Amino acid sequence: MSRYSGMAALLILSIGSLLCDPVISAQQAKVATAPGAGSGLSTDKALTLAEQGHCQESISALKRAMTGQIPPETRKKAGIVGLRCSLTLDNRDAALDFLRLLGKQFAQDPDVLFILVHAYSDLSTRTAQDLGRTAPQSIPAHKLNAEALEMQGKWEPAQLEYEGMIEKEPNAPGIHFLLGRLLLSRPDVGPDAMERAKQEFLKELEVDPNNAGAHYVLGELARRDEKWDEAISRFSQAAKLDSNFAEAYLSWGVCLVTVKRYEDAIPPLRVAKRLTPGNPAIHHALATALERSGHKEEAEKEFAIHRSLDSATPMAPAPEKPQ
Repeated sequence: MSRYSGMAALLILSIGSLLCDPVISAQQAKVATAPGAGSGLSTDKALTLAEQGHCQESISALKRAMTGQIPPETRKKAGIVGLRCSLTLDNRDAALDFLRLLGKQFAQDPDVLFILVHAYSDLSTRTAQDLGRTAPQSIPAHKLNAEALEMQGKWEPAQLEYEGMIEKEPNAPGIHFLLGRLLLSRPDVGPDAMERAKQEFLKELEVDPNNAGAHYVLGELARRDEKWDEAISRFSQAAKLDSNFAEAYLSWGVCLVTVKRYEDAIPPLRVAKRLTPGNPAIHHALATALERSGHKEEAEKEFAIHRSLDSATPMAPAPEKPQ
């Protein structure tokens, strides 16, 4: 497992602080037995047993309490203790039930949200460990490790992981895209890395012509070089492949505005607006296209929306490549 130590770094948060409070330990949960404990436990009795380490006997009653007619604070406590017990026992089905109930009933409670962050992280870590144990040489395991190395800023090891995957399975979908993304993400990216990344995205499209992300990033690279026709073609293709790709619609429309094809820019910008109405950059681009094509009244409305959004939040930056 040392080869996949990066997985743990990807999922830094731990449930340890949850399991230390109250007095529930894995050893207690495994050896403790509550004589006579059954499904008819009261909530108070189930809480007492759980806090004494009798997790197995109390989980059903705690879950039942979450849907019962009891005070919210008691339900909250039952959910938190039940979640701790479930994780202590590595009962992931029960843990997911408690997570769902807590998230639904206490969606605005900061204490609950804090606990949910740790719990989801813990479940992710355990699943990553399962992957490392069961299929350590698989492409998904290598991919997870590469992503972890990226997050740590270990660019060279991450690149070697992706290149190793490509050497092993050159036609595996998505790997060329991930390598290209890594090359562009490096802080020391230069012209050679840019060109190498472009080649990786092109190779990705040879493997998977329907990869909208690859078309999109190639569009951004073309836009950077002011190759407007190529950029427009790439962005439009990305949008056609993924009808919810708001950034592709926005970049498509912005490029059309840049080359003064104002009427053509309006439809993709309208779609971008529908998908992400809170992005001020979209309203500004759409207002410009409308104004330059003679739709003065609607343009003023869009400029007003842009001003309103822009005063509340910073101007949205140019779209980045999808993650």
